[in-house]
Amino acid sequence: MTETVAATSAKDFIAKTVQENPVVLFMKGVPEQPRCGFSAVVVQILDHLGVDFVGVDVLQDEELRQGIKEFTDWPTIPQLYVKGEFVGGADIVREMFQSGELKSSLKDQGVLAE
Repeated sequence: MTETVAATSAKDFIAKTVQENPVVLFMKGVPEQPRCGFSAVVVQILDHLGVDFVGVDVLQDEELRQGIKEFTDWPTIPQLYVKGEFVGGADIVREMFQSGELKSSLKDQGVLAE
């Protein structure tokens, strides 16, 4: 599933999206066709774990692309949110996956089946 930015401001769109969806990945491209290697890595990890997530293409709108960086005070994309909380970017998600922390965290939050 891919969300799009409507007439709302980027900040309102981001807040609404992370509030309404348990797992959201703000990325370059869409889950089926990532447009950068870092986004592709996070998509692969989430797919490998079997996580249902919403992908939001920040390349569709410059206000959204800048807005997500300001929203989290995090300079890079992709950005992963779980239950409204910012988890991190590609490096953090990869490290959490490799250590097993990501899988256990997703299970604890009820967004990953046993």
